[in-house]
Amino acid sequence: MAYNVAQKLIKDHLVSGEMTPGNEIGLKIDQTLTQDATGTMVMLELEAMKLDYAKTEASAQYVDHNIIQEDSKNPDDHLFLQSATRRFGLYFSRPGNGVSHPVHMQRLAKPGKTLLGSDSHTCANGCMGMLAMGAGGIDVAMAIAGEPFYVKMPKIWGVKLTGELPDWVSAKDVILELLRRHDVKGGVGKIIEYYGPGLKNLSAMDRHVIANMGAELGATGTVFPSDEEIKHFLKSQDREKDWVELVADDGATYDLNEEINLSEIEPLIAKPSSPGNVVPVKEIAGEDIYQSYIGSSANPGYRDFAVAAEMVKGKKIAKGISFDINPSARQMLTDLVKDGYIASLLTAGARLHQAGCNGCIGMGQAPATGRNSLRTTPRNFPGRSGTREDSVFLCSPETAAASALTGKITDPRTLDFDYPKVKEPDQPTVDVDLLDEPLSPEEAKKVELVKGPNIASIPETDALPDELEIPVLLKMGDNISTDEILAGGARVLPYRSNLPEISKFAFEIVDDTYYDRAMATRNNSGHAIVGGFNYGQGSSREHAALAPRYLGLRVALVKDFARIHWQNLVNFGVLPLTFSNPNDYDLLEKGDVIQLSDLRNQIQQGKELTVNLKGKDQKIKVTHALSERQIDIMLKGGLINWVRDRQK
Repeated sequence: MAYNVAQKLIKDHLVSGEMTPGNEIGLKIDQTLTQDATGTMVMLELEAMKLDYAKTEASAQYVDHNIIQEDSKNPDDHLFLQSATRRFGLYFSRPGNGVSHPVHMQRLAKPGKTLLGSDSHTCANGCMGMLAMGAGGIDVAMAIAGEPFYVKMPKIWGVKLTGELPDWVSAKDVILELLRRHDVKGGVGKIIEYYGPGLKNLSAMDRHVIANMGAELGATGTVFPSDEEIKHFLKSQDREKDWVELVADDGATYDLNEEINLSEIEPLIAKPSSPGNVVPVKEIAGEDIYQSYIGSSANPGYRDFAVAAEMVKGKKIAKGISFDINPSARQMLTDLVKDGYIASLLTAGARLHQAGCNGCIGMGQAPATGRNSLRTTPRNFPGRSGTREDSVFLCSPETAAASALTGKITDPRTLDFDYPKVKEPDQPTVDVDLLDEPLSPEEAKKVELVKGPNIASIPETDALPDELEIPVLLKMGDNISTDEILAGGARVLPYRSNLPEISKFAFEIVDDTYYDRAMATRNNSGHAIVGGFNYGQGSSREHAALAPRYLGLRVALVKDFARIHWQNLVNFGVLPLTFSNPNDYDLLEKGDVIQLSDLRNQIQQGKELTVNLKGKDQKIKVTHALSERQIDIMLKGGLINWVRDRQK
């Protein structure tokens, strides 16, 4: 049988299940990635599991999201993370070393391996010929402990690339084109695999840009082949020995097929407030902007900054524009300084920030209220920038730099100078000074965890009751993101290791009365929420499931779920249900009371359940998509309880 790259990766790591789309499969995980916004919980979970030492080939903890040290909470958590990585045998990437995804690509990613990360953009490392997937933190903790990762077998969506990108068009426009065609749900239940002659002109970092935003399509992962370009990249990082070729077999087929002619792509832009709201830049050219922002994990490459620097060299950005430069990796920043590109940007009027996620997650660089911000970041969900009433557009570095020069949204093709061609350094800087290697198992056993006053243990959860009579506290529409369920940003993320405190921010963007109303149900039977399509899209942060669960959430009833959030709800004992008939969504209102009877037996006997609307004399048919393993987890009240029960 001829296999495509994704099938080869799955086949080589399959430990349970069959490779039939929709079936639950278990996969051996070779590498893991955690970041500080989610990693503190992962380390607490490893402590609760009494892990002795990581069972993976390589696991790394990055400090990249929350590096603003406005008080002691963040540095205290960083010390905790450092001690935990020493105790459990992980790499530790210090603050300032850069964003997890490009740094992992440079230092640890290996073709042919699996990577599971507690960050939804872990899929970016699919550019290296890896099966790289985002997941909730506790799934990553389980992988570090040597357990398989369970996921529904996706369909493989083959995207054939032909042609060559024209001047003023780059990799960001390729993924925006796919989002223009398919919106934010187009990749749900799928792995996107790119192939074809168009690949030969896309660098490893170009592929990273495309793979990164597969998360915005809702895809399980994105896969590129490991070819001569990946060999060249690894050689430039002094890691050629880690290269193996991994390409599709002759005659390999795909469950779904698509073609993109790179020669036909034009500069594109995603309007507020969804990555799928994509139009050609020329359609909205001329709108005033306040900010232009270059960097983040979605455009982390040397050329992304160098092209912008060449565009503004010898010029000045428009008056009143905040031109923010957000370097993605310390070693890349070193090369940009050496080659004079940072000087060109600063001389033109740019503002330089430290290497990290920063404004992408609302950690600084927030735009003024109601003013247009152009960003090369992956997401523009409402409020994600740190400004509640934001107006964020997603675009390429070329469009961002062009617009910084004019002060208005500008199609870069209309500029009166030639497209700058930049060349990657022949010998890029290799910098491992801020990446601490794991201790040996013997040394690790001697390490004590360092816990500051902001570290709180994970509260225990109870088993699923047999009867539920609970109020609906929220009714929401489509595409509710995890940023809306539990915001990121400088106000919230310092409490990432303190669940009682971070829960105070739950759903505040949707309804700022939720916390008080939810607390009133916490010691009773709990409550439910109702939502539309694609509920829980976006970040993998498990706090978006943990915080509402802590506040008493027992049932999430929606039209359908985003993959990672659905898994996180199951892992923490929140029953995820979908309407059998989506039109029944209209029958429910905020304040209604729903009843579920004989619940434990119902979820074991079949996929369909009946919900009674108290006082309305109406019944609604709902379904669950739990596997037998997940049913057992749900009955016990969550994955931590399930693990403890297995260890008895």
